[in-house]
Amino acid sequence: MQEYERLLEEQPSFRANQQRAEVFTARAVTSGEAARVASTVVTIPTVVHVVHKKPAENITKAQVRSQIDALNADFRAKNPDVTKVPDPWKGLVADAKIRFRLATTDPDGKRTDGIVRVATDRASFGAGDAVKRVASGGSAAWPTDRYLNIWVCTLGGGLLGYAQFPGGPKATDGVVILNTAFGTEGSASAPFDQGRTLTHEVGHWLNLRHIWGDTLDCSGGDRVPDTPNCEGPNTGKPTFPVVTCNNAPYGDMFMNYMDYVDDAAMFMFTAGQVSRMNACLAGPRKSFLA
Repeated sequence: MQEYERLLEEQPSFRANQQRAEVFTARAVTSGEAARVASTVVTIPTVVHVVHKKPAENITKAQVRSQIDALNADFRAKNPDVTKVPDPWKGLVADAKIRFRLATTDPDGKRTDGIVRVATDRASFGAGDAVKRVASGGSAAWPTDRYLNIWVCTLGGGLLGYAQFPGGPKATDGVVILNTAFGTEGSASAPFDQGRTLTHEVGHWLNLRHIWGDTLDCSGGDRVPDTPNCEGPNTGKPTFPVVTCNNAPYGDMFMNYMDYVDDAAMFMFTAGQVSRMNACLAGPRKSFLA
């Protein structure tokens, strides 16, 4: 949300684009436009920019593939731990019918494995878009209307990752992930070693908000009707139920991918969240339907 607020301040068009996206989302969910997106599986070509200084930061192809596998399982509701969803909410679990595939051709039409490796002289990156620019030691995005761009690097300041919501600058559109919170093997480290940081951030890329609405006083909301309003983020591995904001008896849906709990404690998107993501693909990210 720090990045979201920065873009609102620095890019006047982003605020207008986000407002248009919200109007479109409300219409698409009620008119059936979002549901039509879900009639088939949408495949998102994906490029992973591995920006590294130390050898350990130059993660393996196997680690990259493990992340894509985890992402696909989560978005298709085929993750084995989906069985842990509490009984009151099992009926809300939904398959987003979105599939991510490492790109097989680059922007020039040449064959690729979907991984770009860039050596940098920077020890780490922070919030902001330095990792997305060659001049600041990063890697330039591939066309963001054709590829989901993911930058994997060492992040400072305790950051696990961040994403750009729809409607922001094209040159910086995509997701940034800490290399030790990426994938399920190699350098991936507990408690963020099941690929859920990227699942969470791609949710933002598809216009999902945090389930607490980014307020800390019960006044927020994520604009999705089937996720209970909650006071703020949950962390670690909570025990069900966690009751806040008069949401008893079941409390916060902390096992939702759009909370802040450990990877092993999150394992679901709801039908309402899927509708919102489908609306995003029908509107601001419709180039991926071509």
